[in-house]
Formats: sequence, structure tokens, C-alpha cells
Amino acid sequence: MSRRVDRSSDIRPVNGHALTLTDVVKTYVMGADEVHALRGVSLTIRRNEYVAVMGPSGSGKSTLMNVIGCLDVPTSGTYSLEGQMVAEMSEYQLADIRNQRIGFVFQTFNLIPRANIFQNVELPLIYAGVRKSERRERVEKAIARVGLADRVKHKPNELSGGQRQRVAIARALVCNPSIILADEPTGNLDSKTGDEIMAVLDELHSSGQTIILVTHEDYIAEHALRVIRLRDGRIESDMATARRAS
Repeated sequence: MSRRVDRSSDIRPVNGHALTLTDVVKTYVMGADEVHALRGVSLTIRRNEYVAVMGPSGSGKSTLMNVIGCLDVPTSGTYSLEGQMVAEMSEYQLADIRNQRIGFVFQTFNLIPRANIFQNVELPLIYAGVRKSERRERVEKAIARVGLADRVKHKPNELSGGQRQRVAIARALVCNPSIILADEPTGNLDSKTGDEIMAVLDELHSSGQTIILVTHEDYIAEHALRVIRLRDGRIESDMATARRAS
């Protein structure tokens, strides 16, 4: 079996937009019922934007993030990611997008318990077929960016919740993604530790990273420069935050 090669250079932005959704509808059929999770959502997010997505339970936040992350496809409407129509991508291309161009950070960390920190962060590069010599350099750089260079041999159960989330961020960064999708990244953390994680995301944005953040907390959303609020599958408001205005 041939080894996959690193194709991270195959997909490049062709304009200033990280992504554009136009009239996106997502409907789930559950038995005899239809659930309308998204009802004609249109939005554009530019490269290096810092966007928070908010809304009550059932508003469509998770569905929107799944569509943006190429984990789900719209029932209708269009999605353009860095100038490419997602509906025209093959399964192989979509897998490359999820592995190399979008970095995911989850509320529950999703780390492998028996693997040490280096091995957890290295995993996306193995999937991408990156050579071992290059993997080491990229993993060490990603871990250092989140301030855990002295913890590479530790396992997740030897770290605090905040440190585990830093590992998850390092794993999201290691393939040099265009976009970081952070789904409630402080949801399992106390407020002080949450502030530390948000400081990491703020620094990443300052260095040029596009960040899309889902949160229930207004004070977390205020770290972003723009807040999109959903209700009943529609965009209720899309406004700049006080941070952008300052």
C-alpha cells in the first residue's frame, strides 16, 4: 500500500475570503418528521477574522459548525471554502480539508489517553503522510506555541484541564490550517483557566490565524471581533464587538 503524501500545499486561498455560505439549508429527516436545522444561512468570513457564533440550544450552531468543518453537507445552498465549491470536492479532497486546512478544537479535548502529548499532536501529520523528520519539527513547534514544551512526554491524565486544551489547540495547529474551529473550548474549564485558553486563541489570531468560535458565554464572545447570533436556524444578528470598535 502506498503511503499518503503531504498535500497541504494543494489547496490555497484564491481571494480574501476564508469561506462563503449562500442560502444554506440543512434539514434532517427523523422518521416522519423533518428538523430544519439551518434555514437559508448566508455569511462570509474573511481570512484572519475572529468570529464568535452564539445562540440558544437548537439554534443551529452545531449544524453550522459541522457544515463549515466539512463534517456535514447542506441540503441546499452553496458553500465556498477558500474559493473552491465544497459540493464539487471528492471524499478524498474533503478528508484532506478536514485534516490539513481546518483545525478542530473541542470542548472535551478528544485526546488519546494512552498516547503522550507529542504523539497526540503528531497524529494529524501521520494521517497526512508527512515524513517523520518533518513531523518532529512541526510537533515541537506547535507544542511550544501553546507553552507546553516541557510536557511532551506526559500523558493527558497527567495534565490539568487547561493543559489538555492547550494540547488540543497544538494538535489543531500542527498542519498549519487556514481556519481554527473551536467548539466551546472553555466549556469544561473554570473561568481562570478559560481566560488562559482564550489568551492563546487571541495570540493565534494576532499572528494571522482565522478563528471561528462557538460559545454560550458573552464574555468569551467578546474576545472575537464579530459575533453572529443564530435563532431557529437563521442569523438573528451579525455585529462587530466592542473589541473591534476600540
